[in-house]
Amino acid sequence: MLKSVPNIYTSQPMNMATPLSCITGVKPSSGWAIDPFGHSPSMAYLLKGAGLSNMVIQRVHYAVKKEFARQQTLEFRWRQSWDSSPRSDITCHMMPFYSYDVPHTCGPDPAVCCQFDFHRLPGGRVFCPWRIPPQPITEQNVQERALLLLDQYRRKSRLFRSPVLFVPLGDDFRFVESSEWDAQFRNYQKLFDFFQTRPELHVKARFGTLSDYFEALQRRLVARGTALPTVRGDFFTYADRDDHYWSGYFTSRPFYKRLDRTLEATLRATEILFTLTLAEMRRFHGDGRLVTGFPARDHFLCLTEGRRSLALFQHHDAVTGTARDPVVIDYGTRLFESILKLRQVLQSSAHWLLLLDKSQYHHDQSKPFLLTDDVMSAQDALPQKTKLTLSDEPRTLIVFNPTEQMRSSVVSFVVDSPDARVINAESGQPMAAQISAVWTEPSRASAESFQLDFLSELPPLSLVVYHVTRSSAGSAPRARYTLHRRGNPPTIQSEHFQMSRPDGPEANAPLSLSNKHIQIWSSPETGLLQKLRLRSGLERRVQVRFLWYGTRTGANRDKSGAYLFLPGEEGAQVYSSSEPPLVRVSRGPLYSDITSCLPHVTHTVRLYHLDGHAGRSLEISNMVDIRSQVNRELVMQLVSDVASGNRFHTDLNSFQMQQRRTLSKLPLQANFYPMTSAAFLQDIETRLTLLSAQSQGVASLKPGELELVLDRRLQQDDNRGLGQGVTDNKRTASLYQLLLEDQRGGQVKGAQEVGGASSEHLSLLAHLTSLSLSHPPITMVAPGTVQVPKLRPFLPLRSSLPCDVHLLNLRTLEDPQETGSPSREVALLLHRKGFDCSSAPDPALQCTWSAHEEVDLDVLFAPLRFSSLRRSGLTLLRQDDEPKSAQQHQPESARQQQPRITSLRPMEISAFRVEIE
Repeated sequence: MLKSVPNIYTSQPMNMATPLSCITGVKPSSGWAIDPFGHSPSMAYLLKGAGLSNMVIQRVHYAVKKEFARQQTLEFRWRQSWDSSPRSDITCHMMPFYSYDVPHTCGPDPAVCCQFDFHRLPGGRVFCPWRIPPQPITEQNVQERALLLLDQYRRKSRLFRSPVLFVPLGDDFRFVESSEWDAQFRNYQKLFDFFQTRPELHVKARFGTLSDYFEALQRRLVARGTALPTVRGDFFTYADRDDHYWSGYFTSRPFYKRLDRTLEATLRATEILFTLTLAEMRRFHGDGRLVTGFPARDHFLCLTEGRRSLALFQHHDAVTGTARDPVVIDYGTRLFESILKLRQVLQSSAHWLLLLDKSQYHHDQSKPFLLTDDVMSAQDALPQKTKLTLSDEPRTLIVFNPTEQMRSSVVSFVVDSPDARVINAESGQPMAAQISAVWTEPSRASAESFQLDFLSELPPLSLVVYHVTRSSAGSAPRARYTLHRRGNPPTIQSEHFQMSRPDGPEANAPLSLSNKHIQIWSSPETGLLQKLRLRSGLERRVQVRFLWYGTRTGANRDKSGAYLFLPGEEGAQVYSSSEPPLVRVSRGPLYSDITSCLPHVTHTVRLYHLDGHAGRSLEISNMVDIRSQVNRELVMQLVSDVASGNRFHTDLNSFQMQQRRTLSKLPLQANFYPMTSAAFLQDIETRLTLLSAQSQGVASLKPGELELVLDRRLQQDDNRGLGQGVTDNKRTASLYQLLLEDQRGGQVKGAQEVGGASSEHLSLLAHLTSLSLSHPPITMVAPGTVQVPKLRPFLPLRSSLPCDVHLLNLRTLEDPQETGSPSREVALLLHRKGFDCSSAPDPALQCTWSAHEEVDLDVLFAPLRFSSLRRSGLTLLRQDDEPKSAQQHQPESARQQQPRITSLRPMEISAFRVEIE
C-alpha cells in the first residue's frame, strides 16, 4: 500500500519502486493513496513520472464525491492544469463513499456491507456497529446472501460509466492473522461460485489486484471506443461530514514541519556535494579510484538513511502533525539524527574539496576538520549558534552555496568580540560586514556575544573560504538601535552599541526603513508593518496583525483537534497584550530591521541593503511560543489594498500554483488551504507574494487579506483516530519573504506565460527568492585549536544555470554489484519552472532564460562534463531509461565532440542517469 502526504513536495527523486523492483522483480503500476487528507495533482504527476499508470484516492470532500457520482466521473484522467497535452495524464479512481473499510466499499448501505466483512463474524474481537452481524456462507443461505450483496454491487455500479466494479476488501491493521485470510477467502469464494452458476444474474466476480481492475477497465473502454473524462485541479480542503473540514492539520505541529524542510535542504545539499567530491577524486587519480581513507561507503549509507528518514516523515500522520506524542518523538529523533549525520558527510566532503594539497587529507570523525557553526542539542530544540573566539590569528570560515545560482548573501556568525574583520581568503579582499547585538532579553544586549554579519558573494554550488580576525577597536561597523515602548520607556542595557529612545515628535512618527528597492513604514506603537513602496513609485497598504482563533464551546460539541479546524462562533479575535510591546529598530550597513516583542511572538521585519534579488523583498520572521495557551491558534494576518476579490493562489507541493476562491456559503474553516511555500494576491496593477520556509494553513477571507496559522494548541481529541489533543508545542521559528511586484510595466497578463497559459505561475523574481529561502547558504568553521592547511575555493560551475532551471538533485546512485556502496552513476534531476512575465523588475534580473525547450547540458554545467547521459524515469530504474541514441553508440572520442542536446519542457521534472568525467 502506498501512503504518501500530498501537501509536501521534496527534492528527492522517488524511490518507492526501487526496493520492490530490486527485491521482487515487480515494478508497481498503480498507486494506492486512500488515507491522505485531500489530494494534490503534484502527487499524480510524480506517480506518473515514476512509471505508474493508475491511482486510487479516497479522502475527498463528500459533496465533491456526490457531484462526481451524479456525473459518473468517479473514474477519470487526472491532468495537470498547465499541460494542454495528455502526456502527464494518470487514470484515477475516486472511491465514492465515506471510508475505505469494508462497510463503505461494497455499496451505499454500510449496514449491509458490514455483513460481508467476515472478520466480524460472531465470536471475534471486531463487530458491526449496525448490530447486524455477518453470517457464514452455507448452502442454505448462499442465495439470499449473494442476492443481498449483488444488490449493493448494482447500486454502486450506477455511479460509474463502466460495468467494471472495484470493491476493496480490507481496512487498517487487517489480514495480520491467517484466520482472517481463511474467513474472507472461503466465504467470498462461495458467493463468487454462486454467481458463476447463475448466468441470468449477469455478474462475474472474482478476487483480483488493483492492476487487474485497471486492466479490465481499460479493456472495457477500448471495446466500447470510449474514453474517461479529464479532470484538472486538486481536492482540497477535505471534509468527511457536516462542517468538519480537515484544515487544522495544515499547521499542526509546525516545529516538525520546519524540521522536515531543514532535513530536506540538508539532504539535497549533502548529496550534491558528495557527488561532486567523488567525481573530483576520480578525476584527481585519473584512473577512477577514490581517495584512500575517504569513507565513501559509510557516507553513502548516511545519505541513504537520511533519504529514508525524510521519506518516512512524508507519511500522512507524520508531516501532518497527527501522530501520538511518542510517535512524534520517534519521527523527530530520526529527522534530528539524520541531519547530524548528513552534516558529517557534508563536512568531510568539503574537507577534501578545499585542500590545496590533497595528500594532507586525513579523515578522523573524532576530530573533524570542519564543524557547523550551530548546534542542534535535541530533536525538539532550535539550533543555537556556536560562539567563535577571535584573535589576531585568522579563523577559517567556509560558506557553501547549495543552489545553482550566483548569489549575494548575508552570512551570520556569533563571535566573542565587537571588533572583527572578514576577508576573502583567496583574494585578500575585505568583506562588507556589520556587528549586531545578541539579545539575552528584549532590552538587554549580551556583553560577551556579538553577531557578525558579512556579505558573501557565492558562485553556484561553490565552497568559498573566508578568514575572520579580531580588528582594532571600533573599526567594524556596528548597528545602531532605537527602542520604543509607549507609556513605559524601556531600561536599555548595552555597553557596546549606540542605543536611544525617541523623544518629542519622533516618538509618534511612523517607523521607516528603506533600501534601493523598497521603503516600508511601521506603527510606532506596535512596530508592525503598515505600508510598502517600490522604487517604481507603486505604493500599497500592507498591514501585519496577529489574531487568535478559539474553538467551539459546549459539552457535547465537536471541537478543533489535530485534524479539524472548528473555530468558535466569535471568529478571529485581534491579538492584544496587557502592556504595549517593546519595539526595537536596528539600522546597519548590511540590513536594518524592526522587532516587536509580544508575549507570545517575537516578530521581525528586515530589509537587506543588497543589489541582488535579496534586496527586493522584505524578510519576515517569527519566534512563536503559545505553550501557556488553552484551545487557541495564533494567526499572522496581512491586510492590503490589493483588489484581489475573492481569489488568491497557493502553491501545491512547491511545484505549481493553484487558484483558490473564498466562498461565503462555506464555513470559515473550509476556506483555509495548504501552503507549502507560496501564496499570492493580485489585481491588474499589483501582485503581493508571500514565500514561506515552512508549510502551514492559509486563507484569504476578505479581499486583499492573507491569514497564516502559525501554531495551534488544542486540549482535546477531534475523534479522527488520534485519541489525544495537540499540547506538545515548542518554541517555533517561522520565516518568510514578502514580495510586492509592479505589474503595470510588464507583459499583458497571460501573453508571455511560460509553462502553460491556462495556469498562473510565480514570477522569476519570486522563484529566485523562494530558492534562496528554501536553500540558505551552509556555514562551517575550522576548529580554533588546529593549524589549518592551505585551502582554495571550490568552484564547480562556470556560471549560473538559467534562472528557470532548478537543479533538484545531483545524487550518487547505488552500485548494483555492491549493495550499500556508491557507483559511478549519478541521478541528475532538473525542474524547468513555469513563470509569469507580468511584472518587469527595475533594474532587470541578472539571470538568463530561454523560451526554447532544447538545452545543451554540456554548456549548462560547464566545466563539468558527462561521459555518459541517459534520460530516465523519476525512480531511475534502468528499465525506464530511454534507448541509446545513435550518438550514444558512437566511440567515446566521437561522443565528446558533440553537444548533449536534450529537451527540458516548462514545468516538467527531467531525470537523467549520468557519469561525470
